[in-house]
Amino acid sequence: RTRLSDAMTLETAGDVLVVVLEGRLDSSNSKEVEQELMQAIEGRGSVVIDFGGLSYISSAGLRVVLLVGKRMRAARGRLALCSLPSTIREVFEISGFLSIFDVHDSRDEAVSAVAERAS
Repeated sequence: RTRLSDAMTLETAGDVLVVVLEGRLDSSNSKEVEQELMQAIEGRGSVVIDFGGLSYISSAGLRVVLLVGKRMRAARGRLALCSLPSTIREVFEISGFLSIFDVHDSRDEAVSAVAERAS
């Protein structure tokens, strides 16, 4: 478990990198989170982003998620999102993100999904 900032901790589940987001992801910290996240996913084939501890996401935060998705697709990696609180899920639904990302209710489901596709 590696804490990169107030908003982000990295964990691993087998070969899968699990990024745990906490608190808020908005214009006050999105640049920092983006840089740390891009560095963390570099060279990783399977990544899960756990939103369970996130209380708020702004458009700046959504942009970070979108950029991670693009980077993972470009690298032919696998990305899944999980544990979206209802308020965050609603933002993802309104913005169309639920249709472009692989979203799971639990971390275990998300880890299994990206691990299965890796084998």
